[in-house]
Amino acid sequence: MKKYDSYKDSGIEWLKEIPKGWNLARMRYVCDISTGDKDTINKEENGNYPFYVRSKNIERISTYTYDEEAILTPGDGDICKIWHYINGKFECHQRVYKLSKFSEVTGKFLYYFLMQNFENEVFKLSAKSTVDSLRRPMFQNFPIAFGTIEEQNIITYFLDNKTTQIDDLISKKEQFIQLLEEERIAVINQAVTKGLDVNVSMKDSDIEWLGEIPEHWEMKKLRLIGNCQNGISAGAEYFGKGFPFVSYGDVYKNEILPILVNGLAQSNEKEQLHYSIDEGDVLFTRTSETIEEIGISSICFQKIKGAVFAGFLIRFRPNEGNLNKNFSKYFFRSKIPRTFFVKEMNLVTRASLSQELLKRLPILLPPIEEQKKIGEFLNKKTNEIDDIVGKTRNEIELLKEYKSALISEVVTGKVDVSTSSTQALGTKN
Repeated sequence: MKKYDSYKDSGIEWLKEIPKGWNLARMRYVCDISTGDKDTINKEENGNYPFYVRSKNIERISTYTYDEEAILTPGDGDICKIWHYINGKFECHQRVYKLSKFSEVTGKFLYYFLMQNFENEVFKLSAKSTVDSLRRPMFQNFPIAFGTIEEQNIITYFLDNKTTQIDDLISKKEQFIQLLEEERIAVINQAVTKGLDVNVSMKDSDIEWLGEIPEHWEMKKLRLIGNCQNGISAGAEYFGKGFPFVSYGDVYKNEILPILVNGLAQSNEKEQLHYSIDEGDVLFTRTSETIEEIGISSICFQKIKGAVFAGFLIRFRPNEGNLNKNFSKYFFRSKIPRTFFVKEMNLVTRASLSQELLKRLPILLPPIEEQKKIGEFLNKKTNEIDDIVGKTRNEIELLKEYKSALISEVVTGKVDVSTSSTQALGTKN
């Protein structure tokens, strides 16, 4: 893409040069800045507003009252992000800013301009730690560079088309990742419930949702192959210094427990022995707001010397020779524990996994050598899938960066898209 014929200094450090024929104005001169209806919450509760836009849920769009062109951005919460350009009917919360009644600029051009520049520049002007709400002067004094209405229409037409193409490509890659993640789950579930030999003789597991399992596999309750221990509970003064402390997050976020954990606790030798973390141990999340976060496991591959673990966790320590740690890593994050916990757990106000429930968990036990083979197979397959997922996520990030850079270059006049867009507009008209 080519540049404009000539440029001038904008006098704004972050904006730098702008095309010579462009204007520069503070935002208060190009649009009206207002907030939504202070009675929105009450009206919604009374059934008058089935949908509305609010600061912490601004993705919800209504087709209710106003009928106008507007830009919406939160006044608190996720501030400084330009969320919506709307040309139609909507309602918004009192803590949402509405930009409307545009003069000299089109709403769509201003949307692109602010989307790329507003958040970064506002945070540069005010320390992020102190900016918890978006104040009107931040909007009113923000500088806007723009060309003629015709130029703005050309730019927005170009960006509408280009960003749609990029977003479509990103969406396809995200769908591809979802398929890969579903494949990963399916491969794990198949291997830990049916084994690797497709010709093996099968038997009924006597569990309806599990179906058949290999005939030579054992199935036992967890209580028969090891022991359970709840984590340590103590006051706030106990934590923050001392010895390694395995937290809820260490378990929830990791299939394999990190060797180096961030938490510290002032544990003594007796506590370190009682709440120890040894190779082969399986830690489970014990309590949460939802069933979906209960019973998530993490396997210890290497003893964490001097460590204790949180009271929100349960440690399962298998008897020696029962479970291969690679097999455990996949089995305890397979569909079996998840399905069992959801079916058996009684959710009142907060989900909680008791030792008694965990001890009733059915465990499939192939011979130990077969467990090793299953673990090795799944390591290879999941690593292959994870590599593809990682590369695809990197591609998505590059596309997002390209989209961001493209909008910034075009909307601030660093490149001239008039030739291609004018031809396309002419064809369209």
